[in-house]
Order: sequence, then C-alpha cells, then structure tokens
Amino acid sequence: MVAQFADRLSFPMDPFQVTACNIVAEGDGVLVCAPTGAGKTIVGEFAVYQALQHGAKCFYTTPIKALSNQKYHDLVAVYGEDSVGLLTGDVSINGDADIVVMTTEVLRNMIYASSPALNRLESVVMDEIHFLADKSRGAVWEEVILNLDDSVAVIGLSATVSNSEEFGRWLSTVRGHTQVVVTDHRPIPLEQWMIVKGQLYPLFDQLDNPLIRASDSTADKDPDKRSLSRPLSIDDMARAHNQAAQAASESDATLDPQHSAPQLNPRLDKAVRRAERSAEGGDRGFRGGSGGGRAYAASIKRTDVIEMLDSHSMLPVIFFIFSRSGCDKALIQCSRSRLTLTTQQESQQIAAIIDAGVEGIPDEDLKVLGFRQWRSNLMRGFAAHHAGMLPAFRHIVEELFVKGLVKAVFATETLALGINMPARTVLIERLVKYNGEGFVDVTPGQYTQLTGRAGRRGIDTIGHAVVQWEPGLDPVAVASLASTRTYPLDSTFSPGYNMTVNLLATIGYTRGRSLIERSFAQFQLDGDVVSHARDEARLATKVQQLKKQLDTALDEINQDSSAPVAPISVNDLAEYLQLRQELSMIEKADKKRALSERGKETKALLKRARVGDVIALPGKKSPIIACVMEPAFGGSSTITITTEQGWCGRISAEDLAIPPLFLGDLRVPSFVARNPRKHAGKTAQLLRGLDIKRPRRLKNTVKVRPSARAVETRNAMREHPAHNHPHTDALAAKTRDYQRAVGQLEALRREMDSAQNSLGRTFDDIVDLLEHLGYIEKVTIADAQQRAEQQAALSGTTAETITADHDEDQWVYLPTDEGERLARIHNSSDLLIAQCLRRGIFNDLDPAELAAAVSQCTYEARKEVSYDIEQCAATENLAQAMRRTHDIWRELIWEENSRHLDPTTAPDPGFALAIHQWTAGAPLGYALAAANQMGAQMTPGDFVRQCRQVVDALDQVSDTGYTDEIRRSARQAREAIRRGVVALGM
Repeated sequence: MVAQFADRLSFPMDPFQVTACNIVAEGDGVLVCAPTGAGKTIVGEFAVYQALQHGAKCFYTTPIKALSNQKYHDLVAVYGEDSVGLLTGDVSINGDADIVVMTTEVLRNMIYASSPALNRLESVVMDEIHFLADKSRGAVWEEVILNLDDSVAVIGLSATVSNSEEFGRWLSTVRGHTQVVVTDHRPIPLEQWMIVKGQLYPLFDQLDNPLIRASDSTADKDPDKRSLSRPLSIDDMARAHNQAAQAASESDATLDPQHSAPQLNPRLDKAVRRAERSAEGGDRGFRGGSGGGRAYAASIKRTDVIEMLDSHSMLPVIFFIFSRSGCDKALIQCSRSRLTLTTQQESQQIAAIIDAGVEGIPDEDLKVLGFRQWRSNLMRGFAAHHAGMLPAFRHIVEELFVKGLVKAVFATETLALGINMPARTVLIERLVKYNGEGFVDVTPGQYTQLTGRAGRRGIDTIGHAVVQWEPGLDPVAVASLASTRTYPLDSTFSPGYNMTVNLLATIGYTRGRSLIERSFAQFQLDGDVVSHARDEARLATKVQQLKKQLDTALDEINQDSSAPVAPISVNDLAEYLQLRQELSMIEKADKKRALSERGKETKALLKRARVGDVIALPGKKSPIIACVMEPAFGGSSTITITTEQGWCGRISAEDLAIPPLFLGDLRVPSFVARNPRKHAGKTAQLLRGLDIKRPRRLKNTVKVRPSARAVETRNAMREHPAHNHPHTDALAAKTRDYQRAVGQLEALRREMDSAQNSLGRTFDDIVDLLEHLGYIEKVTIADAQQRAEQQAALSGTTAETITADHDEDQWVYLPTDEGERLARIHNSSDLLIAQCLRRGIFNDLDPAELAAAVSQCTYEARKEVSYDIEQCAATENLAQAMRRTHDIWRELIWEENSRHLDPTTAPDPGFALAIHQWTAGAPLGYALAAANQMGAQMTPGDFVRQCRQVVDALDQVSDTGYTDEIRRSARQAREAIRRGVVALGM
C-alpha cells in the first residue's frame, strides 16, 4: 500500500517518510519528528489514503483553525468534496465523511460526548503534536491521546524535539506499541548569514567563499586544515569587509553572489559610516557600545536591507520582529520610501485578490481599518502579519505571499506556528524578545521554528536564515544557536473541572484517576525525582551555611557592649525586610495608578486638539512649543505636530508623561495643512514669531501622592526596632540570601512531596470541590445501575454493568444535572460560568448585556489594567450582573485555595463595553473606541479574536442554559456578533 501511495506522488519519498508510512501500514502508532518543511505531513496523508482503502475513517487534527482550513482544501483537491469534511467549531462541512479535518478541541469534545462519528475510526493524525507543550491549550492533546479507544492508531507529527525518545516511550505506555522516527534532514538546505555594517556575511566558514578566503591567510596554504563548520567572529567579518571594500575600490568590482559572498552596497556603507561618526561613546567599529548600536540600528533601514537581499535573489523574505508595533512601524518605514517590489501586472493581480477578500466589509469599517494605505502597501509588494490584524487581512497577506506576489512580510513569531507560508529567506532582527515579564534570549527551539520557514520545496534549491548584528551580539553564540536544532517537549497537562466531570461520567473515578496518573506530565514528574533529590541536598547545605554566617554576625553585633541599641534577632530582620518589600510594591502600585490617571487626562486632551492649536510639551531643558497639524481620529489619541525647531511627526498619549499645555492658536495656511511635513519649516517660522506666553519649564514627571496604605506601611517600618539599628543594612543582604535559600528549599520539597501521584491528588481535590458544590454525587452501585437501565430504556440501548469505584464501599460518583451542564462547558473559567448560570446571574439580561457579562470569563487583558465596573457596564442591569459574577468568583477561589487548587482566573470586564456596543449594532470604529476607552489598546485583530471567544462561550451558554429565555438571548447575541469583520474572521 505504501508503494501504491508513493506512485500517486509527483516526487520520490524520502527514506524517513517511507519508514514512517510502513509503520502506519503495519497498524502501529508513530511519532515523526522532522524540521519544518521536511515533508512529515506526507505520513499523515498516507494514513488518510490507507483509511479510505480500508473503508475506515481517519481524523486529521490541527492546533489552529487556519491550518485546518488549509488542510481541508488540500485533501479536497485530492479526494473530492464528498470524501472530506471540516469541523472547527465555527464551520461544519460534511462532518460524517470518512476523512474529517478538525481542531484538536473538536475531537476532544467528540470523545467526551461518545459521538457516533467515532465509529469505524482507524487512525488520528495529530499535526503539530508539540503543541502539547502550549500553556493554555496543551492539555487538550493529552486528553485526546489518553481517551481515544486503544484500537485507534495515533500518528503524531512534530517539530524536532530533543526528548522525542521520552515522548515516544510515554506514547507506547499509554497507546501500545508506538515507534519514533526522527530526521534532521532538510530537503532544502539552510544557509546561515549575518548582516554587519550593512553587508551580508556567512555565519559559518566555507572553503569556496572568496570573502572568507580573503579573511583567512591559511586558506591558500593548507585548506584541508580549515574547518568547514567554524563560526566566524566579528574580527573575521571585519577583515573580510575591509579587504573586500579595498579590492572593490581598486577594481570597481563586486563579489559573486553565487559564491555566498556579499555585494558591496556603497549607499549602505556610507550610511553606516555616518552613524559611526554620530555615535557617542563606545568603540566605533564592530564592537560598538550602546550609543553606536542605536545609531547603527537606526541607520540601516529595512528598505536598504530588502534591496540588498533582492540583489542576491533572496526574496521573498519574512522579517521576524517580536512586537506588533515593530511590524507596523517597519511597514510605515517602507510605505514612506520609494520601494516597490512588484510589476504593474502583479499589482493588478494583488488588487483583484484584495477586493475579493474584503467583500462584505462595510466601507465605514474599512475606513477605520486604514484600508486604502494597507491596500497600497500590498500592491507595492510588502505587508505586515500579526495577531493584531483583522483575520481577513491576514488571510489575504498569506494568499498573496504564497502566490509570490508579496515579496517582504514583517511578522511576529506567531507566523512561525501558523499555516504553511514559507519564504526563500527569513531575517531575524533581534535575538531577544519580551515574554510578558522581561526581555529574554531566543531559545534554540524558537530559532529553529522561525528559520524553518526558509526555503520553499519545489521552488528553491536553498533557504537563507539571516540575523541582523548589533553591538554585544556574539556571532559564535549565534552559530551555536543555529546549530542546535532541537528543544525539549514539556507537558502542561493538569486536570480541570470539565475534564473531571467528563471522566467520572464516562469511565468512573478509579479509571479516571488512573488515566490522569498516566499523563505525560506525571510521566515527566516521576522522572525528575532523582535530580530533585540532588538539588535538595545542595540547597540544604547552602541554607545551613548561610544560617551559620548570619547567626555569627548577629552574635558579634549583639555582644558588642559599646552598641547603644537593643539586641536584634533574625526574625526582627525578616519582619523589617518584609515591610520594606511591601512598601516598595505599594509605591509602585501608587505610581502606576497616578500614571494611569494622568494618561487618561492626556488622552482626553489630545482627542480634543484641533488643527492650529499651539501646545507646550515637556522637554529635556525647556518646554517644546508645537502646533497641531492633524487631529486625532477614529477614537485614537495620536496627533501630528510641528515644533518650533521644524520637526514634524506623530505623538500619542503614550509619548507624554504629563498632559500638554494649550497656549493659543495659530492660523495654518491651507498649503501647509495639506502637506505639513513638506512645509514644517514654514510652520516653525510662524511659531517662533507667535506672541504667546511661553512657560519657563514643565516638569516631565508625574507627582505621586502616597496612598493611605503606603503611609501606614511607612510608619510601621519607621517604628520597627530594626529601622534605626546601625547594622540593619549590613545584615539585610545576608538575611535576604538566607530567606531566598530557605524559600527555594521549601519550594523544592513541596514539589518533591507532590511529584509522586501529584496529579492524582489534584484530581481528588477537584472531585472533593465538585461534590461539595453539588456537581457530582456519591451513589450506591444499585442506584447507579438503576439509573443506567432507565437511561438505556429511553434511548433503546442496553445498559452497561456498573462497577464500583471503591469495591469496599460499593459506590460510584455520578454527575448531577448541574454536572452534566458543566461537562458541556469547555472554557478556562468553566466552573465560574457554570456557577453564574446556576445562580441566575445571567437571567433577565438582553442579548447585548449577556454578551458583555459572558465576556468577563473569556477576556484577558494583554497588560495589567485596573477597571471600574461602572465604567465598563453600559447599563445598571449589566453592572449588577458583573458585580455578582465577581462575588461568585471570590467565593470560588476561597474554596480552591482551601484545597490547594490553582485559582480560577479573575473575571475581566475590560472588553464588556466594546462587545456590548458591537452586539447592539454599533459600527467597528465605535466598538474599538469603547475598548480603548477602557485602556485595552485593542487592534481590529484583537477585537475579532475576542468576539470569537465570546461566541464560543455563548454557544455553550445556549447549550447549557437553565431557561428558554437565556438560551434564546445567547443565540440572539451570537448572531448579532457574527457580522461584518467578525463574520469574515470566523
């Protein structure tokens, strides 16, 4: 059968594909680990082919809806619409087909519902199975693997992971015999490059590279002694640059790009020299300091980099920039240049695809989305791609890029985990990223995932990975990063409320607990016990040493008869340091609150600004006088100004620490208003001659008034006996070191105590809470058997024999009516939603109010923001429901904390006003303004994604609601939300 399948392909199969397909043909499970673009999906497609030949079913699961849609269309092209179905939650096409593509969550829900669609299921392909490590959704993959019938073969397709053998052993343990097939081979070789001083250099040594031969005098003498994999240092690159530049100036020649050498770019080189001259401090060469680094980065424009890559035939390119705003700024930089990467014919094709893709979006919404500029950028061949964009816009960018019409895309790392969108070149601007708490280095796994996009099979013979150098970046370290092509797969699985109810309902307590204990998470925990024991011994010794040092220091101080103060103890020091820490945290919170309040004031003032308003802004030495040239629009607080010094640009509330002062107004000539940048000098001249009262200085800091809690804590700290002790500061460092070591030891011991059967104990705690709240009940075997027979009689089936969860007690756990409702709620706040439904919190709400109330359980702000419910609620009826939701949440986390369970996430009202207005029929601009009014800083893409999550939750409310009225309101709200840009994003 493998040979028959291979005959259908237009290319020969690679050895690892043949091996894996033969394993599938034998009926075994397989885990295939291979680099991005290596062709591992062929193994999944063989499972599809085999199921059809056997007259059986095969489900093809993917982690995201975009991948499901793409795979569905791929399979339809091969097997036809009648044989293939698609289920993504939003879309249901031919769900009874023998081949169904779906998201992993859909299959999980099918299993718990004992769907008849599972009959005749032969195999399940789990594409991107390494998503099992995803913090928010990874547990779903393990739920599916653990709950699928033993007769179903699992075909796991993964990026290369370093612990593939460990993962394979676990799969064999829980699924039966599973083989692992690993390959590091890339069908399209990947060359590694670095851009330094505006020139392109190979990251690794190459014998036939004239650039490297110029930098290494030993190459001609004894080339056999040179290492082909030796990473180049900055000195290597500097020597090569200088020698190549000298040779070029003498012969007026360029280096041959076919031999992996850079083509000199005089314009870039001139820009770099200018940056070096303007850099303050630090070395002015390749080892520049931070000042030189900033000047260097600012001077090398992305348009210049694109032109350089184009000169080497290295387009199309994906620039990975680790922030949405960075992607948007890169796009603006290109749009303001003369860069055009498309022909007239390509531009016309692009325009046609764009117009078809946005059909159905109202013109007023397109205006809010900045459609004209976005369309113009695409027609010139460049685009941004990130989660903040409208889904319809992202899909258009993806289609155009795959067709080769867009040549440069600025994307966040989410693209590396998305659909099949490869490029000839991948460029990473920086190897550090913000992880939500601070800046961290890119890991080998992330680097592998990003650069895996380079090289298009069937189009390119080679792919290129390019890193942009900056001061402090060591090429040898980058080479090490590029050489490490694997990363560990760590489970994030933990039992939840919905999962627990479903397990009790389907397989009972004993088997359910056993299943939890067989998870990959528990498998890994058990394997960590030995290493934890070593760490415990080391930490215990460290704690003893630090305690001895601290006691010795205290004894010396307390025994000093000349000291005019009372003795001090370790506990005194610990208490005092705790007060210090608390005061620091309170002061930070006070400052954050003051900044937030001042920011709201600044936004309000900027929104009211009109053309011609003269304002004063805080400057380093003296206030900056400026004139407003373009007002804010579309709910934004961004305005365009021209200063007395002739600078013209855009500023927003985020750029100002304090609100601007309005000094007067200036009559702006019409020709200046039409093009403020061109006539910035004219505006500056008018400003300098304006007769206004100019402030002498403006404080560029926000005054923070201490809160009552800060005053109270500060007073307690001053009254503490350790406050005025002359040796407190000297002992503080030793005390902190000791406390830190004690905390680490206690945390490690807690982890060790919970390692064995830790997830089983968590399961028990959840069962206890669900029983306490009335979602499950303990029933005797006789009563359980009687219920099963009654249900079987109603459905016309035969009742299964009930076995005891505990033989000695002869009882079982069964879901109550409320528990059966909870079993159908698939949400991270599932128990909170169930409690709200049960307590009638959502009763008597109209559709828009219901959508807003439910949004509290789905929305999570990207940044920490404090809200006032009254401001977020459009009506008093809604405000009351939101307050009661918070009351229930507080009750719930008290119960969770008492059982040492992870607390349910607090309800977040930040999206409530926006979704209420949208559900009530408001246009997109109005809804976005409502979201940003709450400090959400929400993009159109964020808005659509949040709307989809609310729709999913409303589906579940409709399915589990206690009254006809709430079910009807949920359906009406869902339909009201699914319009315009949201409908296109579903």
